[in-house]
Amino acid sequence: MDRSIATITPRSAFGGPIRGDTLFGQLCWAARHRWGEARLSELLQGYTAGQPFLVVSDAFPAGYLPRPALPLHFFDEVPDADRKAVKKRRWLPREHFAKPLRQWLNHAAPDSAISSDELMATHVQPHNTINRMTGTTGTGEFAPYTTAQHWFAPDLALDIYFAHDAERLSEDEIGELLEDVGHAGYGRDASIGLGKFEVASLASGGWPAQDNANAMMTLAPCAPQGLNFDSARSWYQPFTRFGRHGDLAVHTGRPFKNPVLMADTGALLAREDGEVSSFCGQGVGGAAQLSKAIESTVHQGYAPALPVFLEETS
Repeated sequence: MDRSIATITPRSAFGGPIRGDTLFGQLCWAARHRWGEARLSELLQGYTAGQPFLVVSDAFPAGYLPRPALPLHFFDEVPDADRKAVKKRRWLPREHFAKPLRQWLNHAAPDSAISSDELMATHVQPHNTINRMTGTTGTGEFAPYTTAQHWFAPDLALDIYFAHDAERLSEDEIGELLEDVGHAGYGRDASIGLGKFEVASLASGGWPAQDNANAMMTLAPCAPQGLNFDSARSWYQPFTRFGRHGDLAVHTGRPFKNPVLMADTGALLAREDGEVSSFCGQGVGGAAQLSKAIESTVHQGYAPALPVFLEETS
């Protein structure tokens, strides 16, 4: 798999954080609109058999990576810092990734070191639906309501990591699809202006790595079940994805998908054979396993993965 990093700039409020599995789904819809359903079907061949054409990460502050889901005792003690301050150190500068894992906490930064503003501030947005017969709001479907909108810090750039099969999808084509999603909007309420972004750059390589790697750190939610990971040397936070169809499929009358249990972003996973790769996890769905409305529906249970050397602990 080839590796790339895109840097994007948010241009509006968002319905929520940018997650790799959701963005993958929107990129698939963008491919269908740009090239047609036949090309998308071709790209998805082998997807649930360990042959993804594209694996997409969450969006992280540019130049930073998430701290892995390891207990604090795996890291060296941080001098003159209380436990509360240490737990806020959740972003690792990419240039420190190659250093021993136990040192990461001393190099990790809190949100305040990246921006003087909140990285993602939440504001309540009121909405009204007008009854055209009365010219006013009312009760039931015409009752006023509010939704949360999330604003990234001003001038904050975000990095997204892509692993892709260049024989099936080129880097330039990834850029085209990403620009399409940025114009249309990512996530919830894109139809009313949320989720807009610009693609500032897209470049090959740039993924950090550690020497003698024997484990992987994930950059998106993934589905590691049944893939021979060593439970004694793997750590993650569980995450349940209650997915819904997007784009044209919301009009099927059955927008909800079956829930998927995943390991959240920042999982540290070690295979029993010690092998590492540019992605881990599995494609989920197909054959009506995920959706009865669109039986061929798949979900990204893969995650881009960075190679890490995990020291043996007693």
